[in-house]
Amino acid sequence: MTELVIAGVLVGIGATLAMDVWAILINRVAGIGLPNWALVGRWFWHLGQGSVFHEDISEAKPYVHELQLGWSAHYAVGIIYGILFVLIMGSTWLSEPGFVPAWIFGLVTVGAGWFLLQPGLGLGWAASKTDNPWMVRGLNLLAHTIFALGLWVTAVVVY
Repeated sequence: MTELVIAGVLVGIGATLAMDVWAILINRVAGIGLPNWALVGRWFWHLGQGSVFHEDISEAKPYVHELQLGWSAHYAVGIIYGILFVLIMGSTWLSEPGFVPAWIFGLVTVGAGWFLLQPGLGLGWAASKTDNPWMVRGLNLLAHTIFALGLWVTAVVVY
């Protein structure tokens, strides 16, 4: 069990790193904005204070370490996802990693963003209150596909 948890931590870090590299690439190539981890940190701070949903998180009281908290939460969630995925798939997947199970899992994890984080930030369910919700949804699906690719590649390289 401990070995699976350690493997989950590693693939979760690798997958989250892949997602971050992807965000930088599409920012540089296509001008797509980078994630604002400070506002995510502010949301996590307010979550700890009992506030889940905001009309607009940018209007919520700032937290002095919100950027650090946002980045930490981003990697913590990626690690938790990595652990959950490896525990679900088991050591068989680690010995012969397949992309399709990782991809299915990656797509399922979009739900947390669409139905918890985005409404919590004031963006509406599945980014419904943004200027271009379908573009945001497409980018979310693409980012989580990259996350899945990171799970798979990390497992191939490490195991």
